[in-house]
Amino acid sequence: MAADKLDRPTLPAVVHLSAEFFPYARTGGLAEAVSGLASFQQRAGHRVVAMLPLYRSVRELAAGLVPAGDPFPVQVGPTTELAQLFRVIGAGPGPEVYAIAHPHFYDRPGIYGDANGDYPDSARRFAFFVLAALEALPRFVSGPTILHAHDWHTALAPLYLKTTHAHRPVASQVRTVLAVHNPGYQGHFPASMVPDVGLPWEVYTHHCLEWYGRANMLKGGLTTANLVVTVSAKHAEELRTDEGGFGLQEVFQALGPRLVGITNGIDQSVWDPSTDKHITATYSSLDLDGKERCKAALQRAFGLPQRKRTPLFGFAGRLAQQKGLDVIFESYHLLNFDAQFVFLGGGEKRYADALLELRRALPEKVGVETNFSDRMEHRLMAGSDMFLMPSVYEPCGLTQMRSQRYGSLPVGRRVGGIADTVEDNVTGFLFDKYDAAAFQEAAFRAMGAMENRERWAAMMRTAMHRDFSWDRASKRYAAVYRAVLSHS
Repeated sequence: MAADKLDRPTLPAVVHLSAEFFPYARTGGLAEAVSGLASFQQRAGHRVVAMLPLYRSVRELAAGLVPAGDPFPVQVGPTTELAQLFRVIGAGPGPEVYAIAHPHFYDRPGIYGDANGDYPDSARRFAFFVLAALEALPRFVSGPTILHAHDWHTALAPLYLKTTHAHRPVASQVRTVLAVHNPGYQGHFPASMVPDVGLPWEVYTHHCLEWYGRANMLKGGLTTANLVVTVSAKHAEELRTDEGGFGLQEVFQALGPRLVGITNGIDQSVWDPSTDKHITATYSSLDLDGKERCKAALQRAFGLPQRKRTPLFGFAGRLAQQKGLDVIFESYHLLNFDAQFVFLGGGEKRYADALLELRRALPEKVGVETNFSDRMEHRLMAGSDMFLMPSVYEPCGLTQMRSQRYGSLPVGRRVGGIADTVEDNVTGFLFDKYDAAAFQEAAFRAMGAMENRERWAAMMRTAMHRDFSWDRASKRYAAVYRAVLSHS
């Protein structure tokens, strides 16, 4: 019996550190990716804890906040700050979620900034979060633990564990995994940040934290984490190239097998047109009739003519350069064609203004909503024929997986997770070169395929049957976690 226990693979405890966690703090896909993975890991039998800062939005959206112990001091460089931990009470079952309170750092209008731009003290804000999390860690877990840090905001965790915390008991128990969700954001700060966040000057070298005369938080984490994970296999390849490495390609190359690509998943019980309560009419791959009603409802909602056969393209995402909006604006042939376009998302003012101007110029073709909501995203998935994703880069992307579940075929650039999850001319339409000509060719191919109703229905059904669940990803994470712990 004892031998059976020894032979049986065990699941390690996992602690996720993230600046965002759905539904309490969200600006984009990071929040949903972390909460989705954590939820499925918890269902699989892991002991899972998620930690985030106690932003104003957490206070507003949590069902309750319960203090988890007394306030405790956290040394951040030259000053001592006071932290307090709260258990976040949610609406249903899921992983344990804790928020670290510091009113001066986190009780602000936004997560990363306000109308005036990014907060100038972000280095200290997130360094404090990481250091407070390391102090609190023994309250939750004992024994071998995976500390899974997400993006630059928490990338100092492995660096602290290799330097200032190296001789503490927590360092002997914890192994670190750093997830790169969006390498376009790295946490660049002046060199003066190093002592300000309590790190020794010895780490400010080309081999660790220094990057062209500045401190780079993401780089510091990449060079000290036990394992680095990015969110699709294709993106792991791209990070090692001059074009896709965002200036850190040599660091990613040096990681060798310590860099792994695992494609994110989606919660297919939430993104299911046969049970979706947000949409006008439910439908399935066996009965697609309800999709036509969803399209008509979407057209009505955005003041567009209700034309059943007119191709309707949807777009949902942050209004940012990464999402390829510039290519859409340059696609004059497509915008002048007999098609409709509905854009949903908030972000940079210049893109929001350009979309609103496009709507004024083409009121019968273009609908725009810059106040993002989950309900509208579901309605857009259900009512669109195609979904636009002409991204400059896309580490994983959730939109193309969701849209396929709804039979809304992606028109996307063959990068990152889009390349890994969309099959050209089978479940969507892909292009390579980032320019208007290549994008329009794919869009016109999609509209040509739509004219053949039987072929289009077959493509929709194929897309709707694709498995994008978190189950596969969570199993791969369990395997790499075990590998990390076994090599400790």
